[in-house]
Amino acid sequence: MLSKSTHDIAASFSRRGVLAATAGLMLGLASLTGAKAADDTIKVGVLHSLSGTMAISETTLKDTILFLIDEQNKKGGVNGKKLEAVVVDPASNWPLFAEKARELITKDKVSVVFGCWTSVSRKSVLPVFKELNSILFYPVQYEGEESERNVFYTGAAPNQQAIPAVDYLMKEEKVKRWVLAGTDYVYPRTTNKILEAYLKSKGVAQEDIMINYTPFGHSDWQTIVADIKKFGSAGKKTAVVSTINGDANVPFYKELGNQGIKAKDTPVVAFSVGEEELAGIDTKPLVGHLAAWNYFESIKNPANEKFIKDWQAYTKNPKRVTNDPMEAHVIGFNMWVKAVEKVKSTDADKVIDALPGIEAPNLTGGVSKMLPNHHITKPVFIGEIKGNGQFDVVWKTPSLVPGDAWSKELDGSKDLIGDWVGKKCGNFNTKTNKCLGSGS
Repeated sequence: MLSKSTHDIAASFSRRGVLAATAGLMLGLASLTGAKAADDTIKVGVLHSLSGTMAISETTLKDTILFLIDEQNKKGGVNGKKLEAVVVDPASNWPLFAEKARELITKDKVSVVFGCWTSVSRKSVLPVFKELNSILFYPVQYEGEESERNVFYTGAAPNQQAIPAVDYLMKEEKVKRWVLAGTDYVYPRTTNKILEAYLKSKGVAQEDIMINYTPFGHSDWQTIVADIKKFGSAGKKTAVVSTINGDANVPFYKELGNQGIKAKDTPVVAFSVGEEELAGIDTKPLVGHLAAWNYFESIKNPANEKFIKDWQAYTKNPKRVTNDPMEAHVIGFNMWVKAVEKVKSTDADKVIDALPGIEAPNLTGGVSKMLPNHHITKPVFIGEIKGNGQFDVVWKTPSLVPGDAWSKELDGSKDLIGDWVGKKCGNFNTKTNKCLGSGS
C-alpha cells in the first residue's frame, strides 16, 4: 500500500510538474506575444472632454486624432509600427485632466498625448507631463505667458489672434469703445489683461473699456447683454471681443439677437466660436458678426478641400464641419510623426529635441514651422459669420505670424523669450541674460 501510495503521489507530482511547466511555457509565450504586440504599436493618448460643458468643442478633437491615426496607419504607421489610440474622458473636470493624463502616461504607456482645450485644463496637467517627462500637443488658442519643455502649442498665441483682431476692428471698423467679455478662467482673464494694455497703448481711455466675466455654462445673459447695449449707446462705435468658451456661447448669441444687437452696429469678434459651435445653433442673429482664427473651413485650396472630403468620408457624415483647433491637431500630429521618424524613436527627450525646426503643411496653403519656443508659425484670418454657419474671410495677414510665448504688451513679459534650443529655457530674460525658472 505504501509503495502504491508513494507511486501515486510521485505520479501526481510528475503530472503537476508537466502541467506547471506547460502552463509556464504558455504564459511565457503569451507574454512574449503580448510584448511583441506592444512592440509593434505606438500608443497615442487622447485627452479631450467628451462630456460636460466643453464637450461641444472637444469631442470633435478626439475624432480628429482618431481620423489622423487611421490615415497614418493606412500609410504603414510610424517607423513600421501601427499607431493605437487610447481615449479617456476628463469630463470638463479640470482636476480630472491631471488624473487622466497620469493614467495615460503610467498605465497605458502612451508616447504622446494630444489634448486639453481650456487653459485651466492645460495648467492642471502641466506638472504631470513635467514630472513624468512626456509630451503634450495643445491645439487651442490661449493666453500665452508660457513655454514649457514638455508642451507644444499649435493653437494661436495672443499675437496670432487677439491682437490682430483688435487691429482689424480699430482700422477697418473704426471701433472706439470695447467690451471684453469672457468666461471666468485664466485664458480670458490673461488675454483681456493683454488687450487692455494694448488698447491703452493705442490711446483708448479706461472709461471706453468694459470688462465682464461669467462662469462656465452661464445661461442667463439678459442683464449682461442689456449692459453691453447701454455701453454701446454712448455715440462711439462699440465692439465686443469675446473669450466666452463652451456651451455658454449658445444663449449669449441668442440674447444678442433677442435684444436687437446687430453686427453692423456692435460687432462681436469671437476667439472661441468656430464652425463646430455654429453647427448646433440658429445662426440668423449672428450673421455679420466675426471670429478670428488661423483657419476656416471655407478657405479654398486643394489641401483643405481634400481634408474636408476625407474627414466627411471617415465620419460618414457629409455635413460634418471642420474648424481651427482641428487644423492645429493636423499640424501638430504631422510634426510629431516627422520628429519620431527623424530620430527613429518615440523617446520623449529625443522627440522634444527634434521638434523645433520641423515643418508641416497647414490647410490654408502655407507651411507651418515649430519654433524654439514650442509655438508655431500661423496665418491669421478674420471671418464674417454667414447664415449657413460658415465664414467669409474679410481680412488676413500677408504672411505667417510666428507665435510669441510671452506678450510684448505686459511689463513682466516683454523682455522674456522661450528658447528650448539655444538657451534651454522657457522664460529667458533678454535684458538680464538669465533663465527665470522651470519654464512658465
